[in-house]
Amino acid sequence: MFNNKKKAEENKPEEAKTTPETKEEEKAQAATETAEAKNAQPEKTAAADDSSLQKALDDVKTELEKIKGELANVTDLRMRLAAEYDNFRKRSQREKDALYADVTASSVAALLPIVDNVERALAAENASAEDMRKGVEMINTQAAQAFEKLGVASFGAVGEDFDPNLHNCVGTAPAEGVESGKIALVLQKGYKLGDKVIRPAMVQVAE
Repeated sequence: MFNNKKKAEENKPEEAKTTPETKEEEKAQAATETAEAKNAQPEKTAAADDSSLQKALDDVKTELEKIKGELANVTDLRMRLAAEYDNFRKRSQREKDALYADVTASSVAALLPIVDNVERALAAENASAEDMRKGVEMINTQAAQAFEKLGVASFGAVGEDFDPNLHNCVGTAPAEGVESGKIALVLQKGYKLGDKVIRPAMVQVAE
């Protein structure tokens, strides 16, 4: 039995022996691994920073391209509006010129019968005073009709209230039967188109 125990001890694997040299080698290897891990960490951080910077740069480029596109659209719109306004201004001027010509032609057409009668009266020879008077009355009637057609109305009559916006007072005079401050004498009728005064009436006002 003793021999069997001795044999078992002889057959037992020899445990690894730890020496001071082995401990130093293990410490050196651990230190190396730690240093390598520390050196690898900044590299990972730098790579992450580069990736973030590139992404930010790409975002800025994308935003810049978007702004350029919007600016181009705004510039194109401004140029279109400027062209449309210029066309509108020219068209309005042409229409204004055409309207002025139409109004002038209409006014002249309304006055032509009067001119015709004046020419006939001047061409008449040996006309009596009565005929001349009838001719002048006819011309006056035609003038009133022409003004009415054009929307022109006369104003200014004895007894009306004096209005400095409508009447031009050239003096005062006593007038029987006319209250003070009212028109006593009309020297020249006034004319207006709608509310627009073409010519104020020239009057004298009662004292």
